[in-house]
Amino acid sequence: MESRDPRPLLNVVDVEATCWDTAPPPGQTNEIIEIGLTVVDLAAGERIGRHRILVRPARSRVGAFCTELTGLTQAEVDTGLDFAAACRLLARDHAAGVRPWASWGDYDRKQFTRQCEATGTRYPFGRDHTNAKAVFTEAHGLRRRPGMAQALAHAGLPLEGRHHRGEDDAWNIAALILDLSRRSAWPSAG
Repeated sequence: MESRDPRPLLNVVDVEATCWDTAPPPGQTNEIIEIGLTVVDLAAGERIGRHRILVRPARSRVGAFCTELTGLTQAEVDTGLDFAAACRLLARDHAAGVRPWASWGDYDRKQFTRQCEATGTRYPFGRDHTNAKAVFTEAHGLRRRPGMAQALAHAGLPLEGRHHRGEDDAWNIAALILDLSRRSAWPSAG
């Protein structure tokens, strides 16, 4: 288990889940298939870790629409961990239960909650979650909450990697958080 680090580290999480362009096929439900995690050292103002966890779905399949959106295939996610093992890995290797974390909006937090409840899996994260989209919207005085790619453009930051890929999106969200931190607009851990 990772020891408590005195530096103000933050886990930035972005998930991709099975998805369809219409309603899910009968008997299928949205499930996490990729967890992207970027570790941010807020004091140093840098991204210090970049991680990708593939998750094998148990109650759904990756179809053509999902592959087009995320680039992930069924064959690729079949090599991943089961959901419970992925949650244990987050807790063990990434201090998810004790380290504050952030995501772009509340989808990721709610998807973890739903999937943990549906599978009887222990929720891997602590209670210290920040909705980075809400913080960005307020800090920039926007009327509507932008998507991540729109926020990057608004902040004058590049989109690195592939949008709708968990590892790349977490990396980009971390860049937005660091920009907010440099502007003294990111909430301090307390």
